[in-house]
Amino acid sequence: MSSTDPTAIRVLAVTAEDLVAAVEANERRDADAVLRVTPPFSGRMRARLHLDGAEHGYESTQPLHIPPERFVSEVPPAPTPDETADTLRNDPDETYTQERHRERHEAVLSAWRQQLKEATLDAAHIETPSGEHEVRVTWLG
Repeated sequence: MSSTDPTAIRVLAVTAEDLVAAVEANERRDADAVLRVTPPFSGRMRARLHLDGAEHGYESTQPLHIPPERFVSEVPPAPTPDETADTLRNDPDETYTQERHRERHEAVLSAWRQQLKEATLDAAHIETPSGEHEVRVTWLG
């Protein structure tokens, strides 16, 4: 049975890639990325990557926009290229080159993304028009 009531949701399915992309977009560009759940609502729903903003095509029941931080225990600060460059330049065993900087930063970002995936929660609290509602989270991918 589907509903206009988001408290009908018991389980949200989320891809780890959507979660990481949303957190990274917010950390690096303050993009207002969210995980969106669109009506009609039912017991098991999918939350997908979305940029927050005006919704089109929804007359009365609006989609839920869930901050990605709700799905992880902790969001570590995203590494910046400048931090990576400083670390590389301060490493006595390495000589700074643009190629080493790029490779090192890719590795640091990859480790940060993995850290986010390892911090995922099995349940999340989502805001609904009638208040906070807890759902189980199923991770895809």
